[in-house]
Amino acid sequence: MGLATICFLNSAQLKIKYVYLLRQGLPFRGHDESTESANKGNFVELVKYTADQNEIVSKVVLDNAPKNNQMVSHKIHKDLAHCFAEEVTQSIIQEVDHGVFCLLVDESADVSTKEQVAVVFRFVDKKGIVKERFTGIIHVQETSSASLKCAIDSFFAKHGLSMKKLRGQGYDGASNMKGEFNGLRSLILRENSSAYYVHCFAHQLQLVVVGVAKKHFEVSDFFDKIYVLLNVVGASCKRKDKIREDQRKIIEEGVREGKIKTGKGLNQECSLQRPGNTRWGSHYKTLLRLADLFTSIIKVLEYVESDGLDGFKRCQANGLLKYFHTFDFVFYLQLMLLLLGLTHNLSKALQRKDQDILNAMSLVKSTKQQLCKLRENGWDSIIGKVNSFCKNNNTELFIMEEEFVNPKRPRQRSNITNLHHYQVECFYTVLDMQIQEFNDRFDEINTELLGCTASLSPTDSFHQFDQSKLVRLSEFYPEDFSSMERISFGHQLGIYIDNISEDQRFANLEGLGDLARVMVETKKHLSHPLVYRLLKLVLTLPVATTTVERSFSAMKIVKTTLRNRMGDEFLNDCMVCYTEKEHFDEVTNDMVIKRFQDMKDRRMTL
Repeated sequence: MGLATICFLNSAQLKIKYVYLLRQGLPFRGHDESTESANKGNFVELVKYTADQNEIVSKVVLDNAPKNNQMVSHKIHKDLAHCFAEEVTQSIIQEVDHGVFCLLVDESADVSTKEQVAVVFRFVDKKGIVKERFTGIIHVQETSSASLKCAIDSFFAKHGLSMKKLRGQGYDGASNMKGEFNGLRSLILRENSSAYYVHCFAHQLQLVVVGVAKKHFEVSDFFDKIYVLLNVVGASCKRKDKIREDQRKIIEEGVREGKIKTGKGLNQECSLQRPGNTRWGSHYKTLLRLADLFTSIIKVLEYVESDGLDGFKRCQANGLLKYFHTFDFVFYLQLMLLLLGLTHNLSKALQRKDQDILNAMSLVKSTKQQLCKLRENGWDSIIGKVNSFCKNNNTELFIMEEEFVNPKRPRQRSNITNLHHYQVECFYTVLDMQIQEFNDRFDEINTELLGCTASLSPTDSFHQFDQSKLVRLSEFYPEDFSSMERISFGHQLGIYIDNISEDQRFANLEGLGDLARVMVETKKHLSHPLVYRLLKLVLTLPVATTTVERSFSAMKIVKTTLRNRMGDEFLNDCMVCYTEKEHFDEVTNDMVIKRFQDMKDRRMTL
């Protein structure tokens, strides 16, 4: 077997191992790779296994390969990972195709407490499909707006991107990001006035539903008790096992009596989930589990109260047992389940990568309308659920017509009934706070930019089409429409709407994303280029930073406590390959080998 053949087989076989490990976010090296080690790490063990299964491969890898072509050193691993990542990033930049795009940014600390900034681009590809692509992660020494701006400028310069092509910014509510005077948002707007900022809708929804509800004293006290419960019950493996075991017995009994149905996916083992401010929807799941496991949780608390070894935990369990048997607890549990359940679908819809801002605005408006309907007609429903829960679990039950006794001043007459307190002071008050906060936080809905955007909507046979508003919308993008083009655009809109309305392929579109995709499929984007250009600009406006949040979840998989010494460049390379699998799978042997060879002079050509 010739040397060239050996080199080719060696590089081809080893590339398969690199692809597998990078794609799965797994480490390359082992703790001990000496000859005597029983586990030399993922890469070497994969190569050894392949060699054991194939005699031809065994002749060209590890010790049987040329000493300068074994490709097992950590430096070679980093170089190859960098080659893969560069190919993936270049593919994403080519997908943007020098067009307009939106910047999504957020920062988070990794496992070694280094502040990392994740960068995601939102754009419309050549097929008219909205894409959100993770393009890299940057380590910053500090998270001031100036430092973040400098890091982003360096990132743009490295990849040959222009800030002038930016048409949107999406961040969370941190002051260093969205500050109107010195935040990252304002620093970018000084360079490009068309880079419009949209506060992440998912963050706002979380602040509205959970944050505002906690401003109500009784609701805040309710959530405080939930956190104490999670510390008492959720912090102990033994107590969690008791909940699971007791719930298993309840399910088995229910199945025997025919009260519980069986089937695929039903009656899965579950336990209490700890909520998080950036895990949207987690509060809803926590309360659902609490309601479902209530009987089992009460038994565990009784066990902790009587047999617990920690005196402080016993006192906490005693206080929780008293609270969980009160009418207040049941009422606020059902109220928050109702509110969180109402907004849960909105939360999931906002987290879609292809969600357009017009549809997001419509969903927010519909949710607000449902809250108003709930305020008007929801009292009977919630009080029925409260009474049912109280009867089924032997908790305190109030007669609504009796006088309300304030637990803070039990001897002082309140002069109001239980009905007035829970309906007016609790139910109506919390819902009014929610509705008011919806109006205040989602103020983007009332801006002129997004108001004009509605005229592009294809729903109901383009019934919202307004020629004057679309011309006004084009004026928001002076870099993309010259004065002559705006005049021409106004003249072409009449032809566009007649042409599109009569085409049955545009009859049942649900959003701006569908309109852009079908325009490309039907070649209408060539017939109406100015309309399609405006459509692309609107679609780049961000809705939520969920893609950035998902990249931080990926970072926890790639950089673990056992890999906490990963360098910044190696972490970025592994993250890009692991996160953007669609582009990673398109990278070929020849592309990587050529880039690897061009990095520096090698003693052997692959």
